[in-house]
Amino acid sequence: MYKSTFANNQKSKNILVFKNFYNLMKPRVMSLVVFTAFVGLIISNNNLDFFTSALALLFVALGAGAAGALNMWYDSEIDAVMSRTCLRPIPLGKISNNQALYFGISLSLISIAGLYLVSNILSASILAVTISFYIFIYTIWLKRRSTQNIVIGGAAGAFPPVIGWTIANNNLSIEPIILFLIIFFWTPSHFWSLSLYKSEDYKKAKIPMLPVVSGINFTKKNIFAYALILFPITLLPFYFNFAGFFYLLPTITLGIFYIFLTYQLLKADNKKDTIQFAKKIFAFSILYLFLIFTLLLIESFFKFF
Repeated sequence: MYKSTFANNQKSKNILVFKNFYNLMKPRVMSLVVFTAFVGLIISNNNLDFFTSALALLFVALGAGAAGALNMWYDSEIDAVMSRTCLRPIPLGKISNNQALYFGISLSLISIAGLYLVSNILSASILAVTISFYIFIYTIWLKRRSTQNIVIGGAAGAFPPVIGWTIANNNLSIEPIILFLIIFFWTPSHFWSLSLYKSEDYKKAKIPMLPVVSGINFTKKNIFAYALILFPITLLPFYFNFAGFFYLLPTITLGIFYIFLTYQLLKADNKKDTIQFAKKIFAFSILYLFLIFTLLLIESFFKFF
């Protein structure tokens, strides 16, 4: 009975340790990375077998997790003072800074080497650039220094569909570049809407997000401007003939509604309405991006029949 109790306790501890390291990898971000990489792979009309494709996407996921872990390692002091991030593993003391650092470096090496072995050097190189860009350019350099941190740093989140494409084709073309641009121009309005109703958090952490440095009205104008820029970019898959009317019509509808939400935010004349619309935009922006890529995915499946 004692052995059984000891074994159960040890099993519970192992599960808890696994959960803490899993949370260190930013699983929600990682799932979006895998999904957009999957879409990039599928629309490439790849001839890879299921096992190779799944293994390649697993290494992409590990790469995303590595970037998340290294980001949490470097930002642990900032995370501790922000309400949005104070429950992450390092601020809670569940994982030490050194453990996060070694874990992130190990995952980075494993993911890059693994992707090279199952796919090609181009995909592995882009994954290496993605991880490096997220850590060195965004996290270490821009995040604490520039109001454009999320604009330039957003490139890291836009690379996954490009990696998915190159896994299958080992080359670059207009299709993955358009997917990159969609995510790149989607990112500012998504994160700036979050920063509007979490501005006190960013101010406390001394992060120069746009509303903290340039004010709420200027941020609202920029959110609206990026929504306008994003709209024609989301139509490019139709223009370049790798998506049809099944993609075009819902995308136009989604885009118009997104612009409408950002316009409502722009015209909000009090703090309560500003926060309300900012929360709506943040929530809808996630659905917006997911549906755009889902429509592209469904369009690609139609081509098989």
